Amino acid sequence: MTIKVFLVDDQPLIRSGIRMVLSSQSDIAVIGEAIDGADALRQLSHLRPDVVLMDVRMPGVDGIEATERLLRKTGANQDNAEPAARVIVLTTFDTDENALAALRAGASGFLLKTAQPEAIIEAVRVVHRGDAVIAPSTTRRLLQHLGPSDRSTTSNQREKARRLVASLTARETEVLTLIASGRTNPEIAETLFVTNATVKTHVGNILDKLGSRDRVQAVITAYEAGLASS
Repeated sequence: MTIKVFLVDDQPLIRSGIRMVLSSQSDIAVIGEAIDGADALRQLSHLRPDVVLMDVRMPGVDGIEATERLLRKTGANQDNAEPAARVIVLTTFDTDENALAALRAGASGFLLKTAQPEAIIEAVRVVHRGDAVIAPSTTRRLLQHLGPSDRSTTSNQREKARRLVASLTARETEVLTLIASGRTNPEIAETLFVTNATVKTHVGNILDKLGSRDRVQAVITAYEAGLASS
């Protein structure tokens, strides 16, 4: 199966470089490019990519607004809607608060524009499989603004997150805390002395109870609830 990718960036050299990297893979095809969010939304009204690589900082409609509108339009959280494209946001700095806003808008992860080619390729494949790009070294710094003292998190968001986390079992809460610390499933299994299959079951239950599409969204809920901290 070929993974259809759409690129959104206002810098031609960035788009050209990413296209070259992805097009070198037999299982990935770049089906289009856009220079900003507005251009992307126009083209994506008829194109059906599997993954969108979305720059955050662009003139006009930026990556945050474009991500919100794209996922809302495709019904990312509606059972009877067409499948939504998975969005990976691109940023120059791993502490970019705009990237955090894009994750909150529903993006499945983020990449630094300085990422190695193999990292970009693997991120596209991971997101296409339904997981999320959540690199521990950058996620903790990016999410350091979250938590009970975060001014960008409203009281309603914090209360909702706490209610959702309260619905988890003690073991599921433990697993979510480990996910928020950047642990992979094998690492969680080793820490808790359980099998990978057991961890996968817990992760599936956690995503279901939190209403999260992937691990990134679950981590955001954990931070907003005050369960995890940077």
